[in-house]
Amino acid sequence: MKISFQLECWRRSLPWLGLALAGLFLAGCKGVPTKSERQSRADLKAVTQVYRPGDRKATLPTLDTNATLGAFLTYAMLNQPRVEAAYYDYASAVERITLERSLPDPRLTLELDIQEVVTTVVPGLMTDLPWVKKLRIRADVASAESQAKYYGFETAVLQTAFDVKRTYYILHFLDERIRINRETLGLLAELEKSARAQNEVGKVTLQDVYRAQIEQDQLTTEVANLEDSRNPLLAQFKGALGLTRDQADPPVPAGFETTPLDLNADDLLAAAFARNPRLKAMEADVRMAETGIRLARTSKLPDFNVGIEADAKASPVMTRPTLGVTLPIWRDKIAAQIAAAQANKRAAEARLTSEQVMLTVDFAMKAYDYREATRTLALLQNQLIPKARKSLEIARSGYLSGQIEFFNLIDAERTLLNFQLSEVEARTRREIVLAELSLMIAGVPPTGAPALASPPDLSSPAPKRSDQHQP
Repeated sequence: MKISFQLECWRRSLPWLGLALAGLFLAGCKGVPTKSERQSRADLKAVTQVYRPGDRKATLPTLDTNATLGAFLTYAMLNQPRVEAAYYDYASAVERITLERSLPDPRLTLELDIQEVVTTVVPGLMTDLPWVKKLRIRADVASAESQAKYYGFETAVLQTAFDVKRTYYILHFLDERIRINRETLGLLAELEKSARAQNEVGKVTLQDVYRAQIEQDQLTTEVANLEDSRNPLLAQFKGALGLTRDQADPPVPAGFETTPLDLNADDLLAAAFARNPRLKAMEADVRMAETGIRLARTSKLPDFNVGIEADAKASPVMTRPTLGVTLPIWRDKIAAQIAAAQANKRAAEARLTSEQVMLTVDFAMKAYDYREATRTLALLQNQLIPKARKSLEIARSGYLSGQIEFFNLIDAERTLLNFQLSEVEARTRREIVLAELSLMIAGVPPTGAPALASPPDLSSPAPKRSDQHQP
């Protein structure tokens, strides 16, 4: 009978509890996104549509020797595990915004008074209510963090594209070095033939023949070393494309494509400051630290908890509303929270200033490398290599006529070879510098990159220190 009575009491209280639960949950089962959360989710959606449409890996382009460099870049950016890890870090950070702005989960409670029998049955519903302003600020902090994670993702995309381009250029110019050395080997074979002919008529000794053979032996070993160096370079190229050990080796593009870049120094540096992802990530860190100060200041405000209980065994049913409030009385704790947040902001500003200085220095160094390589190329192509070829022709004629020693002929051959190899080295360095300026400094994503067309809006310019100097 006692159990039946208790069940009856529960049955009578269920309608009331249903109304209470409905009132609390119908309007609160889904929170209200903040402006920063909506923007962050829109940015994530735009990236996902390109990078992981339908939460599946995007269709990868087919790679063969006729594929363009752009196809290889797209394949790498969509397939590289490092990019994938950065993407999911970014997606996770966006999801945390919802966690930070959401109310805590309510709690169902049950109290029983027992004196040989159950005398009271008091079910209840309790929930904590933080100050609403705190939730909005927490969401803004998480949004700034998600923006920093986005720029980490973009950095991974650009680094992957740069790794592909760097290896591609080195492989291409490696073939050029091998070609030049093989042509020189053919030339040395002709010089050896000339030395043998001169020796047969008694004009020179076999020493000239041996010198020609020594040069050929050295160059043959150099060609073998260059050809062998393709293996680690191909491994780097395969790794840049995100291919695993058990996957087939990729082809190497047969055509050569340079990096188009307007190298107006002022415009390029301005573009770098506008969208370099490392710089933008640090601006997001400053924004996050600034918002953290606002959040620390809300620690002065109390939080609440509210609830309602009902005595199910009373007739009529008795309800007991409850209200609690936190008392932020520890002033030193509050002051420490604010001071720590302010210190975090100053540290973030200092890191931003340091990165701006380093970006300016990096740009100046790479711009100089480009100009130096360009001047060196012009000197080699227009002056030194043509003159070295003429010098070799004159030396060859002079040797056949007995006017110069074979040593001078070999020296002319070495000079031409060194100038040709220096020209290839300068072209390699210039292409790599162009790629680095475009991708890692200016931060311009290649066509087809899973990146936003414009950087995320940080809601307001990153704060600057009063002693900060713009380059």
